Amino acid sequence: MATDRELAALLGVSVGTLRLDRALMGVPELRERVRRMAQEAGSKLRSLSRSEIVGDLLELEPNRWALSVLRTTREMAFRTTDILWDHYIYAQASSIAIAAIEAAVVIIDSMRGEYKGHARIGDVLVARAKVGVGRDNRYIVSVRTRVGEKEIFVGRFITEVLDAETT
Repeated sequence: MATDRELAALLGVSVGTLRLDRALMGVPELRERVRRMAQEAGSKLRSLSRSEIVGDLLELEPNRWALSVLRTTREMAFRTTDILWDHYIYAQASSIAIAAIEAAVVIIDSMRGEYKGHARIGDVLVARAKVGVGRDNRYIVSVRTRVGEKEIFVGRFITEVLDAETT
């Protein structure tokens, strides 16, 4: 998920050197890597459509785990600050919790969560969902959202799979 500029700084080389090495190894640029990951993950998605996911679904292993990235914009922040509205953080987490479950219709039954920090305009939110115990059409899904190395949200979602007769 790192850009060429970020990788070059981390490795102590020029951006040109990094791009040449990346090209020689056959590693595509960030946009292409993200696009490929999103296409592969989207092909496994059953519980939501791609447009219903808040952020970009990058990886999905149904009934096991999922990974989502949300790039923040000015429209997502409070009017007078650069701090992101909390409902965007929650929406990303709840949509990835639903996406992680392999079923046609999944809803959030309950959630217990904690905001541990704030996101700002320009931050990239990385949410990782892990599917835990499942019983009687209900699954516990833990979601952790980070900005860089800082964890800003932890949530425990209880999801419920609805059958065709219920919907």
